[in-house]
Amino acid sequence: MTTRFFLRHLRGAPTSWVRHHVKGKVRHEGIGQSFYYRPLTAVLSEVPVDDRELPLLFHARTADFADVTVQATVTYRISAPDVAASRLDFSVDPQAGAWRGQPLDQVATLLAELAQQPALDLLARLTLTDALTAGIAPVREAVAEALSGDPRLTDTGVSVVSARVVAIRPEPDLERALQTPTREAVQQEADRATYARRARAVEQERAIAENELQSKIELARREQQLVEQHGANARRKAEVDAAAALVAAQAVAEREQVAATAAAERSKVTALADAERARLTAAAEADADRARTEARAEGSGPSVSPRPRRRPRAWPHTGTWRPASCRPWRCVSSPATCPRSAS
Repeated sequence: MTTRFFLRHLRGAPTSWVRHHVKGKVRHEGIGQSFYYRPLTAVLSEVPVDDRELPLLFHARTADFADVTVQATVTYRISAPDVAASRLDFSVDPQAGAWRGQPLDQVATLLAELAQQPALDLLARLTLTDALTAGIAPVREAVAEALSGDPRLTDTGVSVVSARVVAIRPEPDLERALQTPTREAVQQEADRATYARRARAVEQERAIAENELQSKIELARREQQLVEQHGANARRKAEVDAAAALVAAQAVAEREQVAATAAAERSKVTALADAERARLTAAAEADADRARTEARAEGSGPSVSPRPRRRPRAWPHTGTWRPASCRPWRCVSSPATCPRSAS
């Protein structure tokens, strides 16, 4: 509302119905009005036409004398604002632009009384269990039917859009008592689940312990097999090494035996050859001496001078003399072991 000199300007809203009377005559009427008026001669009425929510909370008594609390919500609107303006005080102060009374509180009181009566009548015929389990839908239907067909609302210009029952609750002590069996059942189920979980946990721990024990047994058995295999491998290696050493020793012994036999045979052959050579040389020298002796004895033949004997040669490395029959390039004996070096 705007003030300009001795005039006032009213700018309405799209959800407000306004009526302007001057000297008993209607000058402006309708939704969304905007006009100037004189505060001293104008009579204004403003009626809201939007949907409004009215929360309700009331107590009722069931057939078994239990006190319950009903929580509901009623949605209404003023469908005939001109009728409502004539039945209720929706007048507006021209100077301040506010309602002179509380018309919406009157509408709320009327709706609350009309909604409580059918709900109280219905709950009085139901037991507490029926009211708590299946009482919301019947109470909602009863309240909606009572509000939609009440003539006082029609005469006032009020229409009920919907009625909803949110909850029906007993007293806190009684509610806890009613919840006790369910709570106990839920607790028992929870305890049963806990015990089952603990049993499964114990079973799983036992299975884990058995698996660990089986693993340890299998590991010990494999370690035993490993130790036995190591011992067998070491024994086999020792046998193979001993056999190889025996074969090597036998080979060395046989080689030494063959070498000794060959050396003995060679010494024997050499000794026989030297002896035969010495015998033949001695025989030849004896024959030659005998022939010379015979020739000298006869004296008739020409004088034959005896063949001078060759001077024995000396060993180059020792300086000792060797017999003329020795052949060092064919002899296998050393001067220390030569049987002829001493003669």
